[in-house]
Amino acid sequence: MSGNEQKYIEQAFHTNWIAPLGPNVDAFETELTAYVGASEGVALSSGTAAIHLALSLLGVKKGDTVFCSTFTFVASANPILYQGADPVFIDSEPDTWNMSPQALEKALKVAKLKRKLPKAVIVVNLYGQSAKMDEILNLCNEYCVPVIEDAAESLGSTYKGKASGTFGKFGIYSFNGNKIITTSGGGMLISNEKEAIKKARFLSTQARDEAVHYQHSEMGYNYRMSNILAGVGRGQLEVLQQRVFEKRDIFDFYEEELSEVPGISFMPELEETFSNRWLSVMTIDEKITGLSVNGLVIALAEKNIEARPVWKPLHLQPLFKDVAYFPHEKGHSVSEKLFKTGICLPSGTNMTKKEQLHVINTIKSALIINDPSFSPASEIR
Repeated sequence: MSGNEQKYIEQAFHTNWIAPLGPNVDAFETELTAYVGASEGVALSSGTAAIHLALSLLGVKKGDTVFCSTFTFVASANPILYQGADPVFIDSEPDTWNMSPQALEKALKVAKLKRKLPKAVIVVNLYGQSAKMDEILNLCNEYCVPVIEDAAESLGSTYKGKASGTFGKFGIYSFNGNKIITTSGGGMLISNEKEAIKKARFLSTQARDEAVHYQHSEMGYNYRMSNILAGVGRGQLEVLQQRVFEKRDIFDFYEEELSEVPGISFMPELEETFSNRWLSVMTIDEKITGLSVNGLVIALAEKNIEARPVWKPLHLQPLFKDVAYFPHEKGHSVSEKLFKTGICLPSGTNMTKKEQLHVINTIKSALIINDPSFSPASEIR
C-alpha cells in the first residue's frame, strides 16, 4: 500500500457509501480510463468478470468458438467455458512470448475453410509485455473478428506509444492482490464504445430493469466493485507510474547481473514497446547450466526464496485436453519450450537491493558454471 488509500477508504465510511457503487467507483473508472486514454470503463469484481462480460456483449454462446492465447493463466480462457463456447488455443512467438500472428493466421484460414470463424480472439499481454498488436489486429480485421485484449498483467505498459489494453474492441485489467496495482480483488472492462460499457454496467448489477420494483428481463451477474475497494484503487493508481519504474529497475538489475551467465536469457522487450515488467522472467538452458527449472526452484526455496515456473500452456492443462491448438510452426511449440525453461523471479516492489542480491547470488551458486570468471555480485547498484 502507498499510504494514500486510507484517505479514500475513510471517505467511503464517512459518507456511508459501502455498497458496490458510489463516488470512489465513479472516480476510479474516470481516473483509470483517463490514464490509459480509453473512453469508457466499468469497475468490476475481477479481471475474469471483465472477460466474461466482454464475451457476453459479443454474443458468444454455446457452440461458438473463441481463439485465445495458450501461454497464460486459466482465467483468460475460463469465461469461454462460462458461455458454453469452445476455446481454440494459439501458440506464442519468440519476440514477445505472446500470441503468434503466424499461428493465428493459420487458425483463421482453417476456420474460414470450415465456415466457422471465431466470435472473438482473446490476446494476452504476458508478464507486462505487449503482443504484436499491429499484426494481430490486421489479421482479425481482415476476417472481421473482434479482439479482446487481456491486459491483466500489463497496466502501465505501452505499444507504439499507446496504452496496453486499448487496442481491441474491449480491454480488461486486473487489480488482484499480485498485480502492479491492487484493489485486493477487482478488475475493469474498458472500451471506446459507450453503449457497450453501459450494457456491461447493466449486466454487472444483476441486469435490473428500470422499474420501481425489482424486474429482470435478462440474466445478469453480481460483478460490481465495492466503493471501499475502489478507494484502494484510487490510492494505488496515484503510484502506478512509480511502480512501473520500480519493476523495470528490478528487472534491469537481474538482467545486468545474470545475463552474462551462459544458458540464461531474459524475456525480450519488443521494439517500440515499453513493458511494466510486472514479473522478472528468465529462461534457463539445462544443457548449458546443468540445472533444470524445477532444480533451480528447489535451490532457491532452500534459501527461503520463492520462485515459480512460468504459466503452463492451456492446451497442456487437463481441463482442455481435447481442445484444438495451433503451434507457431509445425512441430515447434514456443509456449511448450518456454514452459520447460522459464522461471519467474521475486519481483515485489518492496524487495530491497540486498534481498535481490541474495536471489542473484543464490542463482549463481546453484548453477554449474565452467567459466571461473563468474563471481557473486557484491555491489548494490
